[in-house]
Amino acid sequence: MRVTSADVIIAGAGPTGLMLAAELLAAGVRPVVLERSPVLRTVPKANGFSGQILQLLSYRGLLDRFESAGAAVAPAAAFPFGGLQVDLSPLPDPPLRALHLAQPRLEQLLDELVRERGGEVRRGHTVTGIEQDDAGATVAVSGPDGRYQLTAHYVVGCDGARSKVRELAGISFPGITYPEVNRLGQVTVAAGVTMLDNGDLDVVGHGVVPAGFTRTERGVFAVGSLAAGMLMVQTTEDTATETDDNEPMTLAELSDSIRRVLGVDLPLGDPIRLSRYQFQARRAESFRTGRILVAGDAAHTFPATGVGLNAGMLDAVNLAWKLAADIDGRAPDGLLDSYHAERSFAAARTMVHTQAQAALRRGDDPAAEALRTLFQELLTDAPALQRLGSMIAGADIRYPLQNPNGHNMIGAFLPDLRLHTGITQSLHDVRPVLLDLADRADLREIAEQWGDRVDIRTVATDDRPADAVLIRPDAHIAWAATVGESPATAEPGLREALITWFGAPTRVTVPSAGNTVSD
Repeated sequence: MRVTSADVIIAGAGPTGLMLAAELLAAGVRPVVLERSPVLRTVPKANGFSGQILQLLSYRGLLDRFESAGAAVAPAAAFPFGGLQVDLSPLPDPPLRALHLAQPRLEQLLDELVRERGGEVRRGHTVTGIEQDDAGATVAVSGPDGRYQLTAHYVVGCDGARSKVRELAGISFPGITYPEVNRLGQVTVAAGVTMLDNGDLDVVGHGVVPAGFTRTERGVFAVGSLAAGMLMVQTTEDTATETDDNEPMTLAELSDSIRRVLGVDLPLGDPIRLSRYQFQARRAESFRTGRILVAGDAAHTFPATGVGLNAGMLDAVNLAWKLAADIDGRAPDGLLDSYHAERSFAAARTMVHTQAQAALRRGDDPAAEALRTLFQELLTDAPALQRLGSMIAGADIRYPLQNPNGHNMIGAFLPDLRLHTGITQSLHDVRPVLLDLADRADLREIAEQWGDRVDIRTVATDDRPADAVLIRPDAHIAWAATVGESPATAEPGLREALITWFGAPTRVTVPSAGNTVSD
């Protein structure tokens, strides 16, 4: 048995685990990623991702890398919601934006980023055991060359809904598995099928199959087009047994399901993507136990598509800087525990709208149909559309942080302030920053006491929403001064926030003498 060391051991090289590794490396922490699959995945579980993670990647200076491999980020004009089609195009500035990029390509790009930063991804290595004590954690691993052990300060399970790390840590995963099985195929348009101008399909020997969702007594069929000559087809039908999402699906299985649900032998062309999944609504009882943490699908699963990647990658961003501060010995009390408090809160909020989608799509009686009709009518109102789009994007999530002056930015993700002078380098480097929007020398003087940990930027912006904002490395706002706020409340408020998130100051300013004393 050989023993090697790392700062953090990450189980799982999906988007969450790789994003966590990249963030840790940017913060000066040495992770090792263990992935049980011997090679990069080739079957996409998703065709793209959306939400706040796109803005975060922009703040990190990484978005161009992903756009160049796929397509430019664009407003998500239409998306499925609970078996309905939601159209955001009437909004002048839709809150939900998406990037079309197959998940295997996303993982490849993240893998390259981790390796560029000096990280290590070990494929074909499976976690078989974990022990922890006050000093660290030891992980038993089975790899291509046999069994060995790794030691680290922390272990993070990013290994999916059936997480081995979560199981070994004894973290419960309460919730439900829905009986519906979803089969999804991205296929070319086959001979005998004509795509009409309105998106409907004209099938030889049958007639017209409408675009969008078709509900029958046996389930739901959906069809749409992502590109010329390409179809996305999906079936949803109930089953009495739980399915294995990792077992490959065949084109014949999809065809049989379409026949059962729709009653039509729909010709299918060449498959580009075939996948099967069963919805679960689960949230880990705790995202941390001692030196073991969970993130992504290991921490939460949602009964709807389009939100899992955003939630998991944001888990990683929230956790990385806190682990880095703890390992570096500069974390204030409770910092690492705030990971569970904040990301469990975010998962609970995401669970609200995804379980609402389950209720909308699963009902099959007249009352359920009336509910869907009413819901669709409500979505013709711009405020309802705006709110729903913000929920899907995660833009409505505000962590419940201390907020002595009641500023509505505290706990929220940093908005695009259209700054005349950028702050991008600080966010690129995963560093916190005090953003002075009103030339407040008094607030800058306080922040200078944390100058080794917090960057200070004085910038101008149109219609400033605050005199100053303290931005954490995960681009969330830890504190904000209201416009024109008195020094009597702004100064102690800033000082308290700095201590809460970044520890005690290393320098103490003595106002009467006008000098600085270092610890």
